[in-house]
Amino acid sequence: MRVHHFNAGTLRPLGGRLIDGRAGYLRRSELVCHCLLVDTGSELVLIETGMGSPSVQRPDWLGRPFTVLTGARPALAETAVAQVKRLGYAPGDVRHVVLTHLDLDHAGGLVDFPDATVHVYAEELRALQSPLRSSERWRYRKIQFDHGPKWISYADTGDDWYGFEAVRDLKGLPPEILLIPLTGHTRGHAGVAVQSDDGWLLNAGDSYFFHDQIDPVHPYCPPGLARFERLVQMASTPRKENQHRLRTLRTDHPEIKIFSAHDPTELAQFTQ
Repeated sequence: MRVHHFNAGTLRPLGGRLIDGRAGYLRRSELVCHCLLVDTGSELVLIETGMGSPSVQRPDWLGRPFTVLTGARPALAETAVAQVKRLGYAPGDVRHVVLTHLDLDHAGGLVDFPDATVHVYAEELRALQSPLRSSERWRYRKIQFDHGPKWISYADTGDDWYGFEAVRDLKGLPPEILLIPLTGHTRGHAGVAVQSDDGWLLNAGDSYFFHDQIDPVHPYCPPGLARFERLVQMASTPRKENQHRLRTLRTDHPEIKIFSAHDPTELAQFTQ
């Protein structure tokens, strides 16, 4: 199980240190869209897809509110499909896509892999198809799903995985790739665990945003980013409970490499 890490879309919101924790306030901060490409030896599995190639030329792909809020600057070279090619693979070799959730900066690239089977929690798919309130209608861009993805959805229960109820049977995928329930940011938000050649990885998606948030001793998130996290959450209590469980996991099993979707510091640990 060989795993490649890459950034499939840079976000540059205003706020500087209030967002990314780095020095300086009067500047644009920098966030990433952390994706994985897993080479199982027989096929490719893409975990997260970023914003997608149409985001480069179609303003309606992401929508003006998201673009203004996040400072999104889509570049063709950063798209998942371009990164797959850069790594020496053909996009058609991506047979499966596993998603933490269906927000526009995570599922926007599905259109670039139209033949892939897409794995997601059933509750997340219901949120897309039958939103309960305006905040759900805003966060999902239905234009990104007009091509008709080949969905396979799952209940958020299964065998135990380090204290989490995990789905162990993702259809057509090896048992080394699991969906982990991490609801809160969205109704059906998931983590994706991968047992690589170097041990377990846990892509925690948007269950947290800043690397120090799951520090077991001194958890911290820059105030601007913490405010954004609260603004876009669907359920506060389970989100906080899952962050606590991630801190416990990091304490009890430091060998498991946990990372979130948008933190450039975490991405650099895998790509430098």
